[in-house]
Amino acid sequence: MLIEVKVPVLAESVPDATLLDWYKKAGERIERGDSLIDLETDKVTLEITAPESGVIKELRKQTGDVVLTDDILAVIDTEGEASTAADAAPASKPASPPEPATPATTAAEDDDAAGGDRLGPAARKLVTEHGLDASAISGTGKGGRVTKADVLAHIERAAPAASAEETSPAPAAPPHVDVQQRSPESGGDRVEERVPMTRLRRRTAERLLAAQHENALLTTFNEVNMQPVMTLRDRYKQEFEQRFGVRLGFMSFFVKAAVEALKKFPVVNASVDGEDIVYHGYFDIGVAVGSERGLVVPILRNVERLPFADVERRIRDFGERARDGKLIIDELVGGTFTISNGGVYGSLVSTPIINPPQSAILGMHKIQERPIAEDGQVVIRPMMYLALSYDHRIIDGREAVQFLDTIRRTLEEPSRMLLAL
Repeated sequence: MLIEVKVPVLAESVPDATLLDWYKKAGERIERGDSLIDLETDKVTLEITAPESGVIKELRKQTGDVVLTDDILAVIDTEGEASTAADAAPASKPASPPEPATPATTAAEDDDAAGGDRLGPAARKLVTEHGLDASAISGTGKGGRVTKADVLAHIERAAPAASAEETSPAPAAPPHVDVQQRSPESGGDRVEERVPMTRLRRRTAERLLAAQHENALLTTFNEVNMQPVMTLRDRYKQEFEQRFGVRLGFMSFFVKAAVEALKKFPVVNASVDGEDIVYHGYFDIGVAVGSERGLVVPILRNVERLPFADVERRIRDFGERARDGKLIIDELVGGTFTISNGGVYGSLVSTPIINPPQSAILGMHKIQERPIAEDGQVVIRPMMYLALSYDHRIIDGREAVQFLDTIRRTLEEPSRMLLAL
C-alpha cells in the first residue's frame, strides 16, 4: 500500500515552511516513527516522521523547497523492498556521515538503545554535516539528549587535534556557508563566514522592525525590592518541590503579579486592530525563551486559572522543548502580554520591544544588591530594575506607570496576590 507523507496543517500565521536536509533517500527502508525531514517555519522546526514502516518509493520535494499545508513530501510503499543500491550504500562508504535510523549505522543503533530520539533536529543536522559519531558525544539535555551546543562543543574540542595533523584534510564548510580566507601582509589568516539567516531569525528581524515602525513605543522604568519574594521562596521552596515535583522560581511570581496588574489596567492587555481597540477578557502570557535557533515566545494560556505549580511546570516544559526544537506552532501563536527575563543573561537594564499585536511587554533584569534608603536608613537590598515598553497609541503614560508600580507593590507584598489587593 502506498502512503503519502504530507506537510502537517500549519497555523494561520505560518503560511509556509522550508525543507531542511532529508534523513532518508528514495529506495531506503524506513520504520514507523523514524525521522524523514525537518520543516523550518517562521516560529519552530517541525520534525516529520514516517507514519508507517516500508520503503521510500519517491521523494516529491527537495532540500530547500518551500512547501504549504498538505503538500506531499514523500511516498512510502508499506509492502516494498529496499533497493540494492540503498542497502549497499552504507557498507560501501564506511567513512560517510551516518544516516539516522539506518540499520547498518552503529550510531543509530546506539540512539535506538538510548530511546530512539537522542538527537534534536539541530544537533542531528550538525552530526550529519560533519560526519560525526553521535555515540561519542555527551548529551547535557534532559535524559542525556544531545543538543546543538553539545555537538558544537564536541567539534571545538576536536579542532585542536585535527589542526595538529598536517596530513589531515581540512573539514569542509557546510554547503550553505560561504567561507572567505584572506592573508594580509601584516598578519595571518583572517576568515569570514557568510551564513544565511534562518527563517526564524529573518521573521524575528521583520517583526522587530515592524514593531518599531508601526507602534508608538515608549518605555517606563521602576525597581523592585526582591527580598520579600526571595524570603518567601526560600521558606517554602523545599516543601513546594517535594509536593509538586517542580522547583519554585521567580518567574511564576512575576506572571501572577502581571495578571493582577492586567486586571486593574485592562488596556495593557488589549491590542489594536485597525481603528479599534480589542480588550481581551482572558490572560495569555507569553514567556520569552532563548533557544539555539533564536528567541521564541511560547504562551501560557488562561494564566489566571493556573496555580503557581502549573505555571512553573509549564515554563520548565517550554524551556526544555524550546532547547530541543520540540515546541509546536499552536504554543507560539497568540498571547495578550509578554514577559522577557534578560536577567538570566546578566542584563542590568534594557528596553524590550513589544510582540505585535500585543501592546506591552515587561522586562525583568538581574537581581543586584544595592544600597537603598529604607525608613531613614541606608540598607543593602536585592534590587531588580523593571522595564515596561508599551504602545503609546492606546496606553497613556499614567496607566503604564501605575501598571508597573502595581507589579512592584505586588512583588514587595506577595500577600496582595492572595487577597486580590
